[in-house]
Amino acid sequence: MSEFVFDRIALIGFGLIGSSIARAARAKGVVREISGTARSEKTRARVRELGIADKVAETPAQAVEGAELVIVCVPVGASGAIAREIAPHLAPGAIVTDVGSVKSSVIADMEPHIPDGCFLVPGHPIAGTEQSGPDAGFAELFTNRWCILTPGEKASPEAVEKLTRFWQALGSDVEIMEAGHHDLVLAITSHIPHLIAYNIVGTVADLEADTRSEVIKYSASGFRDFTRIAASDPAMWRDVFLANKDAVLEMLGRFSEDLSGLQRAIRRGDSETLEELFTRTRDVRRKVIDAGQETAEPDFGRIRAISPETD
Repeated sequence: MSEFVFDRIALIGFGLIGSSIARAARAKGVVREISGTARSEKTRARVRELGIADKVAETPAQAVEGAELVIVCVPVGASGAIAREIAPHLAPGAIVTDVGSVKSSVIADMEPHIPDGCFLVPGHPIAGTEQSGPDAGFAELFTNRWCILTPGEKASPEAVEKLTRFWQALGSDVEIMEAGHHDLVLAITSHIPHLIAYNIVGTVADLEADTRSEVIKYSASGFRDFTRIAASDPAMWRDVFLANKDAVLEMLGRFSEDLSGLQRAIRRGDSETLEELFTRTRDVRRKVIDAGQETAEPDFGRIRAISPETD
């Protein structure tokens, strides 16, 4: 029996996630052959230079020919158009998945185009950095990270099981979840934090020039961390907020109510309310660490440069 989970996979898009999948699949010996494509010739040329795919096609239709697994790694707003383009060229029995952080819209956009005999199993590897492009990927990105699968109506149990084994082979823990529930959970764990980060950094951008330069110069860890999140791919996050607007607006409403309560406590000098809130939120942070989703190392585990004069 072959050790490969899939003989051939096709990647549509070679950003951080796509290029990391290619590197991880090769490093783990999970597939025999990797084909793929990217929208721009510059990116395709760079993928060839990096050698992270065996075949780099000019179009998605060419890339998916003969592939048992097709992974769509594009902004969620483009997933429907990609599904329509590749549908006539999918091999019988092919599994089609994606990596977007919104799932209900992906199912609605992609499923109508998936031909009979092929299987749509949308996915979301909850892993990433603020970097993008084929050079940003690395094989260890998915190690001990969650990957959520939200099978559509055209997904067979066998297809779900095989895709589960693929992600597990890349190092991920896999969870099966209903698409709408996924979108609600991710709205608060990922989408709202990014929205807040973009808003705070946008506030700084609107300050007068001298004040803005001082904010940047004297950035403490809080603002520094917000700028990291706000450096993420603009096109990807534009599509995320538009595709998951109902869940985002619901969670944003709850956040706004809580923020108003915090504002009142500060205005009234209500120290008891402030301390009680900060105690509860510290407990949540500790649970995140206990769950293995973050490190308790000083300075969030950042590697700090040490000058030659320092022991």
